[in-house]
Amino acid sequence: MTASSMRDDHKSTSPLPGGLRQPPHRFGVDLKASRQMASRLRLLVRGDPEPDQPTWAAMGQALWEGDTLADELVAWMHEFGMARAWPLFEQALAAPHRLSDATPAALRQFVCRTAGWPDWVREDVMSEGAQALRSTGLHGMMVLRDAGLMAGYQASAINQTLVMTGSLHKGAQRRVAETTSWWLACTEEGGMAPGGAGFMMTLCVRVMHALVRHQLSRSPKWDAASLGVPVNQLDMQATYLAFSVVQLLSLKTTGVWLSRRESQAVMHLWRYIGWLMGVDERYLCDDEQQGRTALYQNVLSQAPADESSVLLGQALMDEPLQRLYPNLSWLRGRFNKARHLSLVRWFVGPKGMRALGLPATVPWYPLLAMGPFLLRSLVLHAVPGLMPVWRRWAGQRQRDYLKVLMGPHGSPHLTGGAHPAKRQAG
Repeated sequence: MTASSMRDDHKSTSPLPGGLRQPPHRFGVDLKASRQMASRLRLLVRGDPEPDQPTWAAMGQALWEGDTLADELVAWMHEFGMARAWPLFEQALAAPHRLSDATPAALRQFVCRTAGWPDWVREDVMSEGAQALRSTGLHGMMVLRDAGLMAGYQASAINQTLVMTGSLHKGAQRRVAETTSWWLACTEEGGMAPGGAGFMMTLCVRVMHALVRHQLSRSPKWDAASLGVPVNQLDMQATYLAFSVVQLLSLKTTGVWLSRRESQAVMHLWRYIGWLMGVDERYLCDDEQQGRTALYQNVLSQAPADESSVLLGQALMDEPLQRLYPNLSWLRGRFNKARHLSLVRWFVGPKGMRALGLPATVPWYPLLAMGPFLLRSLVLHAVPGLMPVWRRWAGQRQRDYLKVLMGPHGSPHLTGGAHPAKRQAG
């Protein structure tokens, strides 16, 4: 059965078996447009990636699923009082050994269930994945922005959370800087170990998502029948896949060669980060091919671009002009804007550029850089002892560039200096 015929089945008004709910109206609403968006990805998936009926039905139900563990914690926070609850949450994360019977049940359960690694996690493989991502240098950060974030704005239903929490008006530069700060914390050595910077920031982001879910699900402006649950499992899977599968694909299609072992290690790292972020294990992937199939199916389910895609796309287009360059700001800002636009064009094609409201351009940067990147990758993997030296240099460039995004005195912490009850970050 094709996804199209499955969509027709879901239009029926008859009750679904097993107490299941009808999927929100956004689910697979325009398969023609979704297939066009996924057409390039389809070429990179082995076998038949089309979802069968049980898979498609489960994806529709995932739009009604939140994150029970974090949602129960946030319910307690609101009942207890956010001003008092958040410091207790931060203290519990920093010192889980101090939990006691007097610790509120929701807080104790959240910390205990996230404090240890799942049985399937291999610390050495996660470390290899982080090393591989650090070796991608500034280009790795660029393609994550352009293929993961910008291209993702074509999925308009996911955008509604940003629009309704006011994040659109807070500025693309801030979103990019905070996301980069979190990504760097996750990929630094030991960052995802319990108590590490990436570990702590990931759990803070998870709770902030639950705060957003709590806020929007109670807002009369949120159309649940159309959109489902805010920050739902299917959309969280899309975000997780953007940081893993999409980045790997975007690196490889711009000349940055990674070995099968490195790719597997990156997928393993992000499987754990996704799990810690609250993505159900049913929606996590063991390897890159499985991830490509999951990404293809997820894209099919997404609503096509709309006016929110244009607003977000144009705001992100101008983000390089707002960076805090130490010198030559006018020139560097405009060069980086043009360079990012050329990368976006490479990833989304001319139709995607129009859907995002971006000006027509040619993919000059990836065409010029692909050969040198490929040659560099082959040399780094072929010459013994060269990769560790390169990795240290490339990782330092990533950390230094965070200062350009946040300023020399910018806080690397997503929660630094801003109370989550006031921010409600999405």
